[in-house]
Amino acid sequence: MEKLGDIQRFKERENIILAGFDPISAGGFTQVPNCLLNNFELTFAAKVVYSKLLSYAWNNNRVFPGQERMAEEIGSRKSTINKAVKELEQKGWIEIERRGQGQTNIYTLQYRINPIKK
Repeated sequence: MEKLGDIQRFKERENIILAGFDPISAGGFTQVPNCLLNNFELTFAAKVVYSKLLSYAWNNNRVFPGQERMAEEIGSRKSTINKAVKELEQKGWIEIERRGQGQTNIYTLQYRINPIKK
C-alpha cells in the first residue's frame, strides 16, 4: 500500500489526472504493446480491436467474445469488427479457430510479434 505522501508527490508530477479513478471499480486496465500502437501497417480499428481482445484475454490464454459484443462495447459496428479481425489475422497478430455457425470464434493472440521492417 502506498503512503499518502508518496501519492501526493506522484500527483505533483502528473500531467494527466484521473479524478476518482479506482482501477478495481473501473474494471481494470489493458496494457497494449507499443509495437502495435506504432505499427503503420495496421488501421486504427485493428489496433482498437486487438486491444479489446487483449482486455478479454487477461483471464484466459484464449479469448472468445462475439463480434456483436465487441462492437457494442467499443461503440462500433459488427462489420467494422469483422474487417479489423480479418486484418489482424492476415497480418499475423491473431489466429482464429472457427467453431461453426452459431458459435463464437476462438481468437489466439500471438505473443511473439515480428519487428517492423523499415
